[in-house]
Amino acid sequence: QVQLVESGGGSVQAGGSLRLSCVASGYTYSKFYMGWFRQAPGKGREGVATINTGSGITYVTDSLKGRFTISQDNAKNTLYLQMNNLQPEDTAMYFCARGRTTGVVGIPPARSIEYWGKGALVTISS
Repeated sequence: QVQLVESGGGSVQAGGSLRLSCVASGYTYSKFYMGWFRQAPGKGREGVATINTGSGITYVTDSLKGRFTISQDNAKNTLYLQMNNLQPEDTAMYFCARGRTTGVVGIPPARSIEYWGKGALVTISS
């Protein structure tokens, strides 16, 4: 069965950094695109970044470009999200996501995601 297990969440002060990890199992990692989405209380699930796991081509939503970076270690079936200069508005549950296809262009809506991790809570204080 497909499993996506996030780690690395926590509480940091504004301006700090965190790196989230997602270990994927139960399928061939390189056969599906991966991504990160986030959801703040009372808000919808927002796309953060995606990666084409085979080619390494990445996308980060415009508002987070320059602060957030998606990457991977294919040998470990592990996805990462490096988050720098964190701000209070970044506070959210961050979800690792697996798509339905091999390729992705841009960041799709959350409804297109086939599998989700349980989420990692990121809390930024000012």
